[in-house]
Amino acid sequence: MSGLRIKGLGEEIATLANLPWDQSLENWPEDEVLTGMRGISRHVVRLIRSNPNKSNSEIYAVKETVPEFANREYTLLRDLNQRTAPCVEPVAVIEGRVDGQGNELPSALVTKYLPYSLPYRVILSGEVEPTEILNMANALALLLVRLHLLGFWWGDCSLSNTLFRRDANDYAAYLVDAETGEFQKSLSDGQREHDLELAHFNVAAELEDLATAGVLSEDINPIRASDGVIKRYKRLWKILKEPQILDAQDRQAVERAMRALQDLGFAVEEVEVSTTGDKGFIKFQPKLVAARYHANRLEELMGLQTEELQAKRLLASYDRYKAREFAPSIPNSVVVKQWLSDVFKRVVNQVPDNLKGRVAPAQLFHEVLENRWYLGEKLGRDVGLDFATADYIEKVLPYRMDSGVVISR
Repeated sequence: MSGLRIKGLGEEIATLANLPWDQSLENWPEDEVLTGMRGISRHVVRLIRSNPNKSNSEIYAVKETVPEFANREYTLLRDLNQRTAPCVEPVAVIEGRVDGQGNELPSALVTKYLPYSLPYRVILSGEVEPTEILNMANALALLLVRLHLLGFWWGDCSLSNTLFRRDANDYAAYLVDAETGEFQKSLSDGQREHDLELAHFNVAAELEDLATAGVLSEDINPIRASDGVIKRYKRLWKILKEPQILDAQDRQAVERAMRALQDLGFAVEEVEVSTTGDKGFIKFQPKLVAARYHANRLEELMGLQTEELQAKRLLASYDRYKAREFAPSIPNSVVVKQWLSDVFKRVVNQVPDNLKGRVAPAQLFHEVLENRWYLGEKLGRDVGLDFATADYIEKVLPYRMDSGVVISR
């Protein structure tokens, strides 16, 4: 292994150097639990622990490929992460691999496992409602919109190249494979349409494969589900990029247009407002938008990192708590500390050690609030936060494992 070359993040190098790079990836031992979490790929891919003897050690995804592709994808993933795109985090490129007989082995790209995520095949292999497919289609469409806003052409948008995490009652989607992608200053309509054509074909084919295998519910139509991705994308793109004509006499029209974009999870960083020729209307044109409006607000306010819809739910809980318990003059710094103690941590800290790490804390908090509402409807009274939490921990959490593996915290 004297010719082995590892390019990557400094703190990870020591761990990676100890892995058996002189063996073909196909021969690496793999934890059965991790095997079940792995999606399909055109390459040999393994999910491995940095320390096989420790169940809570860091999990990496390792993919064998040619040096050019490994280095190119590593660079693209780094650029995407720096631009806060929803994607996996690159760790290293491994080159110069040879086996015990001196035969060359493929190069490898190493990325970090995305906590609380699963490939679509694992999610859809269980009992799912047609709405789950709709939620996944919406998540994939939003992912593609966010990438296109950054000037990134994916070139192979598909369910297989995506990981999904629960986000309140929906999903958040993350790019896994950037091998075919490229950055442009801005994408032309033709480039975007090409990406959409690829996405439409890939999603339909992947779902059709599941249907043929008898895994997909008979209520789910692969073509209609694939159409849903494209329709959702075009609807979002139109809202974010095309001008709206507003009534100039309505003083709140512009503010409502801004709030509508924020409600979709986008901060409007630059906007152009102009009066049309007849003076009776104004044109509202978003010029620059950024994703994760609620998630960024939540992180700035209280340091919690969550998905967008989770953040929206937590902020709503916080706003209600602040209005109920504090005078308007009390600063957020004081209220945040108390809300975290009295509400958020009051829920997540009740999870016993043997059930921790199954569901992301923000998702768990959302589901406890949902459980509180459900119990209140059923019993005809507000059951309170503690009762709803205890009921959720007893009746729901033991049967949940969002990532397929316990995440150490």
